[in-house]
Amino acid sequence: MALLPIRTFGDPVLRECAGEITKITDVHRRLIKDMIDTMRDAPGVGLAAPQVGVMERIFVWEVEEEHGALINPEIVKRSRKRFTEEEGCLSLPGLVYPVERNFEVVVRALDENGDEIEIAGEDLLARVFQHEIDHLDGVLFIDHISEEDRKEALSILRGQALGLPVPARRIPQEENL
Repeated sequence: MALLPIRTFGDPVLRECAGEITKITDVHRRLIKDMIDTMRDAPGVGLAAPQVGVMERIFVWEVEEEHGALINPEIVKRSRKRFTEEEGCLSLPGLVYPVERNFEVVVRALDENGDEIEIAGEDLLARVFQHEIDHLDGVLFIDHISEEDRKEALSILRGQALGLPVPARRIPQEENL
């Protein structure tokens, strides 16, 4: 078991687009195993290669009893139905904000043997797929939140970078009733 260091906000690799993989090798298969170990240890439900400093289009996921790795994934179908739930990220530790996502998606990708697959996900699995594919495109979940929440999140992240204590999240006025 090899645990990989997870890159956090401020690391430029998190804002770069990962490159397509043209040939899957034993190095990729080892990376997938290490990423799964790292994700489980964190713990998390998904981890994209850029989060461990590898600029290739791979992510791993685990929801309930299912897990896997997707190489060169692309969303080929999205439901019209959308839903909003709290979302966090291993690269943005301590932050959780409501994010609107498609309730169902179908992803086309390669598996670790190079076989083309299509996998459908709904609810949490769809959220994980969308979140991790965003990472491969240099997009973070805070890019999908309200402007007010984004300002708060960036303030917290700046404070973390300076080693300041993390302030409690603001509670919207309507939740104080």
